[in-house]
Amino acid sequence: MSTILIRGARILGGAPGDILLRDGVVAETGDLAGARADQTVDADGLVALPGLVDLHTHLREPGREDAETVETGTQAAARGGYTAVHAMANTSPVADTAGVVEQVWRLGQEHGHCDVQPVGAVTSGLEGRQLAELGAMADSAARVRVFSDDGKCVSDAVLMRRALEYVKAFDGVVAQHAQEPRLTEGAQLNEGEVSARLGLTGWPAVAEEAIIARDCLLAAHVGSRLHVCHVSTAGSVEIIRWAKSKGWDVTAEVTPHHLLLTDSCAESSPLGSYNPIYKVNPPLRTAEDVRALREALADGTIDCVATDHAPHPVEDKETEWAAAAMGMIGLETALSVVQEAMVDTGLLDWAGVADRMSARPARIGRLSGHGRPIEPGAPANVTLYDPSARQPVDPAAMVSKSRNTPYEGLTLPGRVVATFLRGRPTVLEGKLV
Repeated sequence: MSTILIRGARILGGAPGDILLRDGVVAETGDLAGARADQTVDADGLVALPGLVDLHTHLREPGREDAETVETGTQAAARGGYTAVHAMANTSPVADTAGVVEQVWRLGQEHGHCDVQPVGAVTSGLEGRQLAELGAMADSAARVRVFSDDGKCVSDAVLMRRALEYVKAFDGVVAQHAQEPRLTEGAQLNEGEVSARLGLTGWPAVAEEAIIARDCLLAAHVGSRLHVCHVSTAGSVEIIRWAKSKGWDVTAEVTPHHLLLTDSCAESSPLGSYNPIYKVNPPLRTAEDVRALREALADGTIDCVATDHAPHPVEDKETEWAAAAMGMIGLETALSVVQEAMVDTGLLDWAGVADRMSARPARIGRLSGHGRPIEPGAPANVTLYDPSARQPVDPAAMVSKSRNTPYEGLTLPGRVVATFLRGRPTVLEGKLV
């Protein structure tokens, strides 16, 4: 492999220094004035972060290649500074067997611009009736350690308990999509003043909070690991904070869009009212919820940022609100949104960003080759980021196969300049390699 010398990067926003990448690892850091390399990258003014890790990505392949593929999704991930993503199980066929998760894993090996770690379904067909082949997926070539029916809740308490018990055998984790189905039948938007004015069926916060409370108690009862997907309410934060105070093995994630956007976007935004671009599961919540989520991410109650990158073709989003698909893309804008919501507000420094967007998600997903500090001997997974840049979000310039971004026309801070996967550049000068 070639050697790459990164000149003048600020590791975690610290003092400028050099980083030498050799044979897939970080060889040296510091003042490397006399060092030689096959390629030199000028990183003056850039922040160096360990490659980002996403616990929650929808790559859609197999089955919905019209929305995204492993190739296009990982290209978007690389453009966003990611070196690893966890591919959710709600594909077609569902990733509920060793064969399907191995297919996704091999597609990542062949076409991925970052590492692809499949997530296995908790129940067969995501139907919530019987457990999927958890052990077989864990023993497969994909070595699955995260299991989720994301998009649907494991609402049956007995099944959830059995899943939590089962994954203990191989140090797995159940990642729950917390949504009590009976409380959200026909729900369209956060239950509150905005949904009432727009005449959209309300989505109550308690539908999320009740499941989280139940599952924290179940995880404590069986002594297993629980991860809560896309936390969206202030009440959920308090439940998770309480569970952690008990010493229970509970972790949680928040999406970039829940850190920045509110339900008011559906009523008044530059993209117009009733715009389904803002329809997402869980729904955008209130400004008070956003404030609580930011504070929880800052103090560590919420462990990490996960994109819930959910691509949809135009025909599934550009329709009336009730018929539109739920979801937003987020891989290419995540770091910028986190800078806007957390760094520029003083809630996190760059070391905190590295912890929440690389180290912790890698630890939760048990990815030993990711999330490591940029130091000699560590895998050369590195992201170079320019926090001083500002640019409007242009969906046409994105590399994801879908364009359903809620940030169209907004000017966000920062730009990913380069991404290195085990010392190999996947992005240079902001462009795919």
